[in-house]
Amino acid sequence: MAFGAAFGFWAMSALLVLVPGADWAYVIAAGLRDRALWPAVGGLLLGYLALTAVVAAGVAALVARTPAVLTALTFAGAAYLIWLGAGILARPPTISLPADRQVLVRPGAAVARGFGVSGLNPKGLLLFLALLPQFTTPRGSWPLAAQIALLGVLHTANCGAGYLGVGVLARSVLRSRPAAARLTTRLSGAAMVVLGIALLAEHWL
Repeated sequence: MAFGAAFGFWAMSALLVLVPGADWAYVIAAGLRDRALWPAVGGLLLGYLALTAVVAAGVAALVARTPAVLTALTFAGAAYLIWLGAGILARPPTISLPADRQVLVRPGAAVARGFGVSGLNPKGLLLFLALLPQFTTPRGSWPLAAQIALLGVLHTANCGAGYLGVGVLARSVLRSRPAAARLTTRLSGAAMVVLGIALLAEHWL
């Protein structure tokens, strides 16, 4: 794989991370829960590593060619986003209570939710399937699967840096503003619900 191709993918990946979406919404909500931020971002990264493994193994091509499997994945991802967003809307984190009285999300639950947000996102799978092979050298010195794995790790690293930055910014700016924090959290939950509905609508239209 040429260095220029890897650098070009890294730059494009960094731009994609800056586009708000379900990941942003989840990270902002997790950032306002203090200790949930690191496990939440870790879960998102595990999801992207899983997608990388799927694409590198060639399974994603089969999924993309099988309408029933892709439909099931779309419904699962959309339903999960709607469920998670509705839960945030119903139970936004309490910002104004003292730290010893706040209800904190268990790290394992935050990791699992983050994995679901990224790993069950059919758009993420199709994005990896469409983009990763374009930056590889089919007859290069590296096996194709290894090249795809490297690009996936680069994107995962970009996601880690970007999402931690978003979460820390949300926590530092909004924790001293309870009303703004509650509004931002509810907007994040609503964004997840809207994105889930949009996934379903896009599939049927």
